[in-house]
Amino acid sequence: MDLDILNEKGLRQQPATEVGSYFVSNYPPYSVWSAEHVPSALRALDTPVGDRGHTARGSAFGGFHSARGSELGSGLGLYIHIPFCRKRCKFCYFRVYTDKNSDDVDVYLDALAKEAALYAERAALQGRSWDFVYFGGGTPSFLSSDQLRRLIDRISEHWLWENAKEVTFECEPGTLKKGKLEAIKAIGTTRLSLGVEHFDDEVLVTGGRAHKSPEIFQSYAWAREVGFEQINIDLIAGMVGDTEAKWRATVDQALRLAPDCLTVYQMEVPYNTVLAREAKETGTPTPVPSWATKRSWVDYAFSEFEKCGYVLSSTTTVYKPENHKGFYYRDALWHGADMVGMGVASFSHFSGVHFQNADSWESYVGALQQDELPIARALPITDHRRLIRELILQLKLGRLDLGYFRAKFGKQITEVFSEAIGSLLAEGLTEVRGDELRLSREGLLRVDSLLPRFFEPQFRNIRYT
Repeated sequence: MDLDILNEKGLRQQPATEVGSYFVSNYPPYSVWSAEHVPSALRALDTPVGDRGHTARGSAFGGFHSARGSELGSGLGLYIHIPFCRKRCKFCYFRVYTDKNSDDVDVYLDALAKEAALYAERAALQGRSWDFVYFGGGTPSFLSSDQLRRLIDRISEHWLWENAKEVTFECEPGTLKKGKLEAIKAIGTTRLSLGVEHFDDEVLVTGGRAHKSPEIFQSYAWAREVGFEQINIDLIAGMVGDTEAKWRATVDQALRLAPDCLTVYQMEVPYNTVLAREAKETGTPTPVPSWATKRSWVDYAFSEFEKCGYVLSSTTTVYKPENHKGFYYRDALWHGADMVGMGVASFSHFSGVHFQNADSWESYVGALQQDELPIARALPITDHRRLIRELILQLKLGRLDLGYFRAKFGKQITEVFSEAIGSLLAEGLTEVRGDELRLSREGLLRVDSLLPRFFEPQFRNIRYT
């Protein structure tokens, strides 16, 4: 919520960003997933594809009528979590470790390889291959070239992704050398994502980032020399110490690099971050700019990118159309595809069941050393919740294809969600044109704050995580 408050001079200003989860990435909220539902996840993994039940208008794992939608919704993805970092950013809420040595890394990679082997035995995965793969973190590029090659060799004993439509690999610029980038490309990476975040060194240091701008420029140059199909850079508007002038300079520098695509986030302060802890200990607001300020900065960035020929693809992404390979990972997930998450605290969505791995090193590694999948909590979802999940995720694209939902779920979403859509229409945040619902620019920039309107009532005012 953005309410004007008075500063010490009596002038109106926007409040700092509050502590709490803002970014919506799944439904129902993670806080309602529980250990009691873990058997449902195991049953889903043990049910062969041909034996799965069917919903009213599609298969239980996301099939539906349109050709493009069928390709996306019936895909199978793999997420591999590499939880190591050189430093922990003050805004980071992921499960990461900064205190592990080389022996610890080897123990973790052994666990990952075991997890891959255990999944290969599951009936529901027999005969299926990965359509998309994502190496996330933490910092996947924390691994040495030899560690990466050994991990892929061991996974390849059970799984191959040579026909995957997209393989994404996240990198922290300061961990890269040209030889490591060559190793990353050699495992089939099609999309390299550089966690730049900002180009101002003071902002980077204040936020706890391990790299500075010279490492960004060098790693980007190496990545171009190695020849990745797509290079993405991440930016974050509203980091601690950011100003309008610094943000505009960062946007200008990003345009000079001319990446194939960019992902632009608005800084949030989740509960388990250093920033949240410091705010609680001092009893003071977080030093992060207001949501209104961040929205205006992201709007400026998008406008500048569009002037240079980039196309706005979602609430966070722009791309160059002349060399665009698509966002298969994103689009497949948002259309109901299955995804298996491997690694500590990783999330999965499979055959209508959400589940998450154990979120501590000891419990994750310990389960796999006992030849057990490390699933810690889960939640099976109904057709209606699948509908809500896909609707809120696809709304981040800024548009909804009403025909898609009729074909897949047999529902007219303007009727099912008349109250939520009506409120957006009344506020001028959306409009319906023919068979498409489109968000305004303002609606797109604040879409995550709008999504709870589509939640079931019991999930609207609870902790998301």
